Amino acid sequence: MPQLDTSETAMPFPILIGDIGGTNARFAIIPDAAAEQIHFPNVRTADFETIDDAIRSCILEKSSLRPRSAILAVAGPISRDEIPLTNCDWVVRPRTMIDGLGIEDVLVVNDFEAQALAIANLSDDNRERLGDASGDMIASRVVLGPGTGLGVGGLVHARGSWIPVPGEGGHVDLGPRTARDLELFPHVETIEGRISAEQILCGRGIVNLYRAICAADGIAPAYSDPADITSHALAASDKVAVETINLFSTYLGRVAGDMAMIFMARGGVFLSGGISQKILPALRRPQFRAAFEDKAPHSELLATIPTYVVTHPLAALAGLSSYARKPESFGVSTDGRRWRA
Repeated sequence: MPQLDTSETAMPFPILIGDIGGTNARFAIIPDAAAEQIHFPNVRTADFETIDDAIRSCILEKSSLRPRSAILAVAGPISRDEIPLTNCDWVVRPRTMIDGLGIEDVLVVNDFEAQALAIANLSDDNRERLGDASGDMIASRVVLGPGTGLGVGGLVHARGSWIPVPGEGGHVDLGPRTARDLELFPHVETIEGRISAEQILCGRGIVNLYRAICAADGIAPAYSDPADITSHALAASDKVAVETINLFSTYLGRVAGDMAMIFMARGGVFLSGGISQKILPALRRPQFRAAFEDKAPHSELLATIPTYVVTHPLAALAGLSSYARKPESFGVSTDGRRWRA
């Protein structure tokens, strides 16, 4: 099979890679295609007015290695020279980076494209399987990441390449199915009149769900921080918190199963992000996998699809690193998302 022409895809080393989240930004420099990457401490986005200031202060002033290229993964649509981020105040301006930071080549991708790139070659050491379905079929995959929001990314295998598919799957509608759901959903905070998956399946969504249970049952809420709800749930020290995380796992299973069917993800569904790792004990229980497979008339199909929690601490950077080193292995579109000096 002919290989892709790398003359237009390869970027000059050293390459700065960055995963820009709502709260933290993570950076590393790859000196060359064969070298270990150099990681830097996490950057709090609120501590710097711009991403350029953060890169200058935390990377360029700390390292003698000068990046010639940058590949940045951001939350938000990429459609013009100024890219506002969804969950923080930074605006990525690639041309300003080229003019002010001495970088020759900038590529900006969606944050869940980076997560999708990571799951192409994720080792067993960096994932934990949920349920009995197993296998490493070279087939479409999906990654979901409940965190500040709910990210979703697809990964399609075609013509010898992995092709990441960015989207806004976290904003699909999520509706009630059971009698308990019908009691709770009238109390879930809506967004412009509807309940999207992200209204429940993210950090603030845990609080939304907890408050809905309290309202339905006539209980005064005791917690307003998702970390408190999660910790009490895992310790089984508060029954409302326990139900919150059990239902969170169920709803996550439903949405994960929906995405598996949309992408026919026989290669697996991967749960990334900090919340998935924190509630791993809950996800090991039957609720997640039962909801995932409960997709009549296709339950038998869903039962064959493996599901995993990504345990790699820097999965998005790992995905960007894989692309930076071997761009010919991935069908990443750079149209309208790459700027050169």
